[in-house]
Amino acid sequence: MIVAACTVHLYLPGVTSLKEKRSCLKPLLAQLRREFEVAAAEVDHHDVWQSSDIALVVVANETGHAYAVLENAVHWIEERWPQVEVTDWETELR
Repeated sequence: MIVAACTVHLYLPGVTSLKEKRSCLKPLLAQLRREFEVAAAEVDHHDVWQSSDIALVVVANETGHAYAVLENAVHWIEERWPQVEVTDWETELR
């Protein structure tokens, strides 16, 4: 069993309040869960308006598959969510 976790650092340029931040992140996280069958949550920068770190976690039988799911999810964010910018991301496999 492979457990893979990906931390994605996001910049939210148009956000001017925590309420706007929540309204941007909540549907993003829900869509990631549906599209990629991953666990998804905001894990850092909770009180900062224009920054967020989200974590995506997947369990798989093969390392390559786990990494591919997470990589596809990050690229999907970059392509489908123009209101956020992915500034960095890193993946950890166990």
